[in-house]
Amino acid sequence: MNFVEELHWRGMLHDIMPGTEDLLNKGMVSGYIGFDPTADSLHVGSLAQIMTMIHFQRAGHKPVALVGGATGMVGDPSGKSAERNLLSEETLQHNLQGIRGQLEKFLDFDSGDNSAQMVNNYDWFKEFRFLDFIRDVGKHITVNYMMAKDSVKNRISGDTGMSFTEFTYQLVQGYDFYYLWKNYNCALQMGGSDQWGNIVTGTELIRRKDGGEAFAITTQLIKKTDGSKFGKTEGGNIWLDPAKTSPYKFYQFWLNTSDEDAKTYIRIFTLFDQQTIEGLEAEQDAAPHLRVLQKALAKDITIRVHGEAEYGKAIKSSEFLFGNVSIEFLTELNDAEVLALFDGVPNFTIKLNDLQQGINVVDLLAAHTSVFPSKGEAKKMIQGGGAAINKLKILSPDDVYQRDDLINDKYLVAQKGKKNYFLIIVE
Repeated sequence: MNFVEELHWRGMLHDIMPGTEDLLNKGMVSGYIGFDPTADSLHVGSLAQIMTMIHFQRAGHKPVALVGGATGMVGDPSGKSAERNLLSEETLQHNLQGIRGQLEKFLDFDSGDNSAQMVNNYDWFKEFRFLDFIRDVGKHITVNYMMAKDSVKNRISGDTGMSFTEFTYQLVQGYDFYYLWKNYNCALQMGGSDQWGNIVTGTELIRRKDGGEAFAITTQLIKKTDGSKFGKTEGGNIWLDPAKTSPYKFYQFWLNTSDEDAKTYIRIFTLFDQQTIEGLEAEQDAAPHLRVLQKALAKDITIRVHGEAEYGKAIKSSEFLFGNVSIEFLTELNDAEVLALFDGVPNFTIKLNDLQQGINVVDLLAAHTSVFPSKGEAKKMIQGGGAAINKLKILSPDDVYQRDDLINDKYLVAQKGKKNYFLIIVE
């Protein structure tokens, strides 16, 4: 497998420094990508770089994941219009643990010579004194060179300006490359296209400080065809941590991809080979309504991030709302998963004491909650056979619901018609 060719046919390659491909063709190369530790989980925006590392390792090379414990205390100006909050050491250490666990799902840390490796730049910066840094690093890179970077020019010309802290970021990241080149034999740094300037600063530092040679590859930034930001929904980021984004919501994020975006994402975010992808694309073109690409994409990524069992739950969750899965399925879910399943569905809270004695169904749906705007409308819909609780048709306006009817001793699921769901939470 040729790493550069793999990135190219998948539409991932953005820029490559001359000589990089010759280096990769000579044998195993150590290369690294940096990951931002400002949260204790990576999100789907990080997946493109994770996929780059996966392809790099599959091509026989050694991936090094640098988690920026030190640079996270500074903040990278690339692609940003404002300085971000600086993190405490305690918060950073917590975040590093979470990210490390996630990366271990994707990369093989026990495959011999090309085993993946994880490093934290705080380890070599924590004892690095300021005067030593400006003497040993700063003197090799001119201010003119640093000012020429687009990320710097954009910030300086903007309304907020740029702090000295952020201005020095490219030197700090450049020293990362130098340190890994010197101590870990890392001859290549990879990253998103917005990182090109910082990466090249590293290759320049290696050349000026030690007369060495290092290389760079950048990948395309992921964009949506409608112009909106990839990886975000109205509810915020889509995280890899199931506690932050449930596997059901994660699966739905990919399933709801547009046809055009699905053709791009299936190449970037799955490990399907070119023949398989072209076959799926042909199926999609022949019957777009079946959403073959979206289903294949969502299945592959959900399984690799969350596992087969969670993928199965995500499928069942979808079928629960839109198909014929029985109410008993909810007993397989914990509270967080139930709430994630009904995210966006109107919900009401009633007191357990009110249910202990039993509540008439019309009162339940029109007085204790607002499933119906009035008791008259509730009664009419029930008599017409158009209302259900816990997926069972309500037989009479005189029916009474008690604690024994609760799912997981906490929930009632009301339906008005087939598709209008309401979650009643009993506390």
